[in-house]
Amino acid sequence: MNKTQKSVVIILTAVSVVGVLGIPLGNPKFIPQALILEGCFIVLAVLTAKNYKHVYILNFIISGVVITGNSIFYKHVEIMTTFHPLYNAIVLIIGGYVLQILLLITNYLAYRQHKHLITSSRTN
Repeated sequence: MNKTQKSVVIILTAVSVVGVLGIPLGNPKFIPQALILEGCFIVLAVLTAKNYKHVYILNFIISGVVITGNSIFYKHVEIMTTFHPLYNAIVLIIGGYVLQILLLITNYLAYRQHKHLITSSRTN
């Protein structure tokens, strides 16, 4: 596993940890959906660590969905803009934006490196 791939795995793991810490704070009726989402991040971390061929596309998709979801749900936007409750706002901002943007960046770098390795191995 190369350095950028390790970075993607670390960020996916961090997203899962932040998400698990935030689940008890959310609306109890959405706990099953939140657990499924966190499970997706864990599965993506494992697939990335195992160098699964198409995991980079899945990482882009899930990160985009999380950023979009946090941006369109009024309650999330209200919590993040008012910082009330503070812990919820911190979890939403870190897990829903900071780590997701880091995931997009590192995933892009890992994808580009993976593509370069494939291209160079075909020419040799």
